[in-house]
Amino acid sequence: MSSRSLKSTFKSFWKEFRFNLSASDSPLFQFYYKNLYSPKKGSLADFISQYSISKAGDFFVIQIGANDGITNDPIHKFIKRDGWKGVLLEPQPDVFKNELSKIYHKNKGIHPVCAAIGNEDGSQKLYKIGFCDMRWATGLASFSLDKIQLAFKNGVVEKNCQKLGITIPDSPDEQISYEDVEVISPETLIKKYNISKIDLLQIDAEGYDLEVIRIFDIEKTNPQAIIFENENLNSADLKSCYEFLKGNDYSLAKFGRDTLALKNPTGQFSEFFKENKI
Repeated sequence: MSSRSLKSTFKSFWKEFRFNLSASDSPLFQFYYKNLYSPKKGSLADFISQYSISKAGDFFVIQIGANDGITNDPIHKFIKRDGWKGVLLEPQPDVFKNELSKIYHKNKGIHPVCAAIGNEDGSQKLYKIGFCDMRWATGLASFSLDKIQLAFKNGVVEKNCQKLGITIPDSPDEQISYEDVEVISPETLIKKYNISKIDLLQIDAEGYDLEVIRIFDIEKTNPQAIIFENENLNSADLKSCYEFLKGNDYSLAKFGRDTLALKNPTGQFSEFFKENKI
C-alpha cells in the first residue's frame, strides 16, 4: 500500500470513528470537549466557546449549509458540549439522510432539516460534483453552476482527486450533476419551529453567504451573532456584505476564511474585535 493510500485509509477510519463517537453521545467524546479541549486564545473557536458558556445552556442556533454536521464544522463540538438547541439546514438529501440526521439523532433540542433557505418555499436546482460523494465534493455543492465550474478551472477538484486517487471523467455531463432540493423561507422556518431568538446564524453557503444574510432579513430576525465564510465572496460582494452588516449595527472581525458579526460586543467579547476588527 502506498503512503498516499495509507494516509487516505487512516483519514477515512478517523472520520468514521469520530463521527460514531459523536453520534452515540459517547462519554469519551463528551469528556474530552468538556474537560480537556481548550481553543486557541483569541481564535474564532475561543469566541464561540466563551459566547456559548455565557448563555448558560440557553443557546439557539440556525445553521445554513450544515453538510455532514461535523467535518470542518466550527460549531459541532459546542452543540454537543453545551447542549445547544437549534435548526440545522442541509439541502442534499443523501448527506442529510446518511450523516446529518444521524449525528444529531440523540440531541432532542436539535432539528436537522433537509432544505435550503430561500425567499419563498419551493424547490431549486443544486449543482454538485457528479462523480464523487465524499465530504470535499458535497462541500462544493452550490446553487451557482458557475461556482462548480470554477472549482474545476481553478484546480480545487483536480487537487482533491489527485490526493485521493480519483479519476475525473472526461464528459462534462459526468463531472457536474444537479438535483432539485427543497427550499424553505425564513418566515416558514421561524413559524414552524417557534423560534423566538437567534443567538447565532452560522452560514456556509459556498459563495451565497451574502444572499443568505439578505434572504434572512436580519433587520427583522435580529440574530445576535452571525458567522459566515468570506473567502468565496468576490471583493464587491464582500464589501457590500460588510457595509450591510455595519449598517445594521454589527461589529465585524475577520478570522481567516471566516467573518464574525456581533451586535454590541461588550466585556469579554470586545477583546475579539481589537486585533481582528474590520
